[in-house]
Amino acid sequence: MSSNVAVVTGASRGLGRGIARALGGKGLIVYITGRNLEELGHAAEEINSKGGKGVAVQCDHADDSQVKALLERVGKEAGRLDVLVNNAAAVDLRALPAPGGFWEKPLGLADMITVGLRSNYVASYFAAPLMIETGKSLMAHISFYGAVSYHYGPAYGAAKAGTDKMNFDMAIDLRRHGVSSVSIWPGLILSDMLRAIPKENLPAKLAADLPNFETPEFTGLVIERLWRDPDLMERSGEAFISAQLGMEFGIRDLDGKQPRLYPELGSPSGRFVKPSAAP
Repeated sequence: MSSNVAVVTGASRGLGRGIARALGGKGLIVYITGRNLEELGHAAEEINSKGGKGVAVQCDHADDSQVKALLERVGKEAGRLDVLVNNAAAVDLRALPAPGGFWEKPLGLADMITVGLRSNYVASYFAAPLMIETGKSLMAHISFYGAVSYHYGPAYGAAKAGTDKMNFDMAIDLRRHGVSSVSIWPGLILSDMLRAIPKENLPAKLAADLPNFETPEFTGLVIERLWRDPDLMERSGEAFISAQLGMEFGIRDLDGKQPRLYPELGSPSGRFVKPSAAP
């Protein structure tokens, strides 16, 4: 039997890179994408060190032809696709949290609707035939509490809320083909970049809260366990908080903590109405 295969978009750093490491640790072949080939190479080495196989693919998710070529390559080389993690996002970390209304911030913030929401659609579009052929596969779209509460403005909110609704509708189309689709809401992430900053150089409130932050690997462990869940199809179309699934599956973070929920930011439950029968 062929090795199981995953694609993690936007995996040269941050959450995507940690998800890819976690999937590699479970023995998967993991195709990782990003624009910086050097960073991707380092990420692939990390996957290899965890026992998986990392395959670095330079890909700009604003270019549909590059995304198509990525999935064609996966089909040709691996012949299957078990897990697709849509994580790539164009986030301007300086402009996004700046004060002011959306009209006072750079118009480029709308790019996260292009590389974020639209790019999720495009990757899923080109991945779907291969995932249908593979069977019992999972699309996991990275979203956040910003889908239901205010976070940084309408561009961010539209990207996340749109991702959840896209996921819901994709699940309906995919159900008869045995492919599942879910949205995943991570918590606050202790990225490699954030971990490397000395605590004395961080704002006091942020430094004090760091012990509550999730490692990026935690979301990857949750996604891998969800993919193996015998009841996965019954969950298809839903949005899940990583921490909540961690509690259900008995998954703790790498440091042993149980990541926390943020009920004050909202819940993904009961947001969309399922049809009585799929079209």
